[in-house]
Amino acid sequence: MHSDYHLKRQSEFSWRIDPFGKMRVPGIIYADEALISDMDDKVFEQLCNVATLPGIVQAAYAMPDAHWGYGFPIGGVAAFDADEGGVVSAGGVGFDISCGVRALRTGLTIDDIESRKTELANALYRQIPVGVGSTGRIHLNDKGMTAMLTGGARWAVEQGYGDPADLEHIEERGCMAGADPGEISARARKRQQDEMGTLGSGNHYLEVQRVAEIYDKKIAAAFGLEENDAVVFIHCGSRGLGHQIGTEFLKYMVLAASSHHIDLPDRELACAPINSELGQAYLGAMRAGINCALANRQIITHLTRQVFADVLPRADLTLLFDVSHNTCKVETHTVEGKKRKLFVHRKGATRAFGPGHPDIPETLRAVGQPVLIGGSMGTESHILAGSRQGEELSFNSACHGAGRAMSRRQATRQWKGRSVVDELGARGIVIRSPSMRGVAEEAPGAYKDVRAVVDAAEQAGLAHKVARVEPRVCVKG
Repeated sequence: MHSDYHLKRQSEFSWRIDPFGKMRVPGIIYADEALISDMDDKVFEQLCNVATLPGIVQAAYAMPDAHWGYGFPIGGVAAFDADEGGVVSAGGVGFDISCGVRALRTGLTIDDIESRKTELANALYRQIPVGVGSTGRIHLNDKGMTAMLTGGARWAVEQGYGDPADLEHIEERGCMAGADPGEISARARKRQQDEMGTLGSGNHYLEVQRVAEIYDKKIAAAFGLEENDAVVFIHCGSRGLGHQIGTEFLKYMVLAASSHHIDLPDRELACAPINSELGQAYLGAMRAGINCALANRQIITHLTRQVFADVLPRADLTLLFDVSHNTCKVETHTVEGKKRKLFVHRKGATRAFGPGHPDIPETLRAVGQPVLIGGSMGTESHILAGSRQGEELSFNSACHGAGRAMSRRQATRQWKGRSVVDELGARGIVIRSPSMRGVAEEAPGAYKDVRAVVDAAEQAGLAHKVARVEPRVCVKG
């Protein structure tokens, strides 16, 4: 099993690749034996490559949902110390900067929704633009764009999209500090000027779900969840702006690598020293991209509330939490007994602070940060809580979803969109999408078993299972 990488089993749910060649630290993978066996060799190759980067601290990590990505594996986590020549990598953040998930409580049970779910699906589909190149009703001029890139979800709330109380339940309280809109190109601004409040395409979706099972009643109560509650998951990111930032800075980093004396094992790992001019420019742009994603999910939340107010007036949509997946954030972590300021890259991985962490909202601090694990279209999703041991295991990081088991092209060869919609409809799940090809690409069978991924994350100690939710309505690109 992946013998070329001398994989050693540390425990039932933890595996290690000792440093070899130019690796500065080991590679650590959290997974059970079945998940490890199914991982593409490219995951291990990319993890070993990440471990060669300057200034990396402790280990390069892969989460249970890890699969082949651009430079870093998706599901990859790595932390760097700027004072030791550490780098920031655009490939270690990803193209869809701050792609993430937010969960909303509705104040309703699934029984309140079941007879209206087709009407609800149609109304959500009309109100929230989806699909490749989708545009919304909001047009931002250059001044408005700069304000949004600076303010994130706080800007959105100030514009009337949502409630100030929402901000307490968003990472960074809705606004990523250190954003530099001056580093956002005219091309990136143009791509985003009409895309605010849109879901986009790919695996992005809005789902109305039923809380099907509670694993931990105490934490679920703190999260305001009970069995048969109706909840909403919104999964989307920074749209065209984030992609443009990634595209441009990857090019800049490749061109500058030799001048920074960085020997790249793979050009897709293009990076720059954190303390360099290029590194600081990317961080300013990336943080602006995070604010774009936070504002986007905030606007979609407002649109969703409008739909529920029309279709189900008794609903009261309150924000449980909003998590980001593709980021690099400055955090303080204890390494070998010493507190260090580190630049933690999470690509297709979720921040998962444990109980007591000061960055968790006060109402949730005693039980840990909500960790939202989105399933694939038509399959269950999960709500977890950060664990105390996550600090030493993975810099407080956990998985982010099911992880693809096959490419989109392979999926379209195996499934037809219309048949997928019909099959899910027979199970009582209403799908709305502008693209049957997109539905085929995101067929449930194209992904790993999300329950196996979540079980592995819990057994490894990365996070604690709280609840399982099942979709009843899905609007996707």
